[in-house]
Amino acid sequence: MSSIVAVAGGTGKLGRAIIDSLVSSGMFEVLVFAREASESKSKEFGAKVLAIDYSSVDSIVSVLEQNKIDTLISTLGSTSGVDPEMALIKAADKATATKRYIPSTWGIKYTPEVAEIFPIAVGKIAVLQALEMTSLEYTCVTNGFFLDYWVVPHVKSYLGGVTLAIDMANKTAAIPGSGNVPVVFTYSFDIGNLVASLLTLPEGKWDKESYIIGDKVTMNEFLAIAEEARGGKFDTKYDSMEMLKEGRITELPGQKEVYPFFPKEMMQGFLAAFGVMFEQGVFDFKPERSLNQRFPEVRMRGVRELVMEAWKGK
Repeated sequence: MSSIVAVAGGTGKLGRAIIDSLVSSGMFEVLVFAREASESKSKEFGAKVLAIDYSSVDSIVSVLEQNKIDTLISTLGSTSGVDPEMALIKAADKATATKRYIPSTWGIKYTPEVAEIFPIAVGKIAVLQALEMTSLEYTCVTNGFFLDYWVVPHVKSYLGGVTLAIDMANKTAAIPGSGNVPVVFTYSFDIGNLVASLLTLPEGKWDKESYIIGDKVTMNEFLAIAEEARGGKFDTKYDSMEMLKEGRITELPGQKEVYPFFPKEMMQGFLAAFGVMFEQGVFDFKPERSLNQRFPEVRMRGVRELVMEAWKGK
C-alpha cells in the first residue's frame, strides 16, 4: 500500500480532484508538486505544496528522498511537452524512497494508430517507453473522456469548459460521425476516488493498465439525455468522417468564447481528432477487468445522473 503520495501538476484540473479524493480518504500523507511553493494553497488543499524544478532531475530526487515519497502521480499537461514528465520518471527511478508511479496518460490507450490521429500521443508513448526502462511499479489509468465538460458550472469540477459535440447551454449539437459508437465518460472526482482505492493495493498488485468506466453511452444516447434534461430538441447536425479527418467540425456557440485562448482553427483540429476517435471506437473500452469491478464499493456517477443534476429545469 502507498502511504506518502505526491501529485505533480496537482494545483488544477484533474490533479486537484485527485488531491481532494486522497485527502478526504484520510489514508495517505499527500504532497503536491508545483512550480512554486504556496502556504495559502497548502492550507486550501489540505496538502503541502512543494516547489519543483523540472529542469533538474537531481533536485527532484532530493525532494522525493527528503519527504520519503513512495508513490508519484503525474497529472502534468501536454502543453509544455514531455520533458517535465521525463524528469519525474528519471528522478522517481533514481530515488530509493519512490517505488510507484502513475503517468499522465489519462484518457485513452495511446498507440501508434492513435498517434496518426492525435499527435500528442507521440509524447505519451515516449513516456511509457521510458517507464518500461525503470524498476518502478507503474500503471496507466485510462478513464475515457471527462464527463465534467458537459455539467460545469452546475456540478462541482476543477476542469474548465470544453464544448465538444453537445452544447448544453445553447441546446445545439454537432455529432461526430454516426453517433452510434459507445464512448466512455467519467467524472473527475470518481477518477480520484478510484485512484485512492488503487493506492491501497499492496506493492506488486498493479496492472500495467487500469481502466475506469464511469459510464458508456453513444453520442446519440447522450444527446437524448441532454434534450430530456433541457426539455426540448437540440438544433443538431452530423459531421461526416471526411469532414473530421480534414480537421473541421460544425462550430457550436459555446466554442466561440474560448477562441481568445484557443484559436478557432487550432480548436477545430483538436476537437475533430476526438470526433474521429469517438467514431473509430478508441473510447469504447473493453478491458478484461476495470477498477470499477475491482472496487465495486466506489460509486460511479453516470451521464444521466450528472446531466440531469446539472441541467434539468434550466
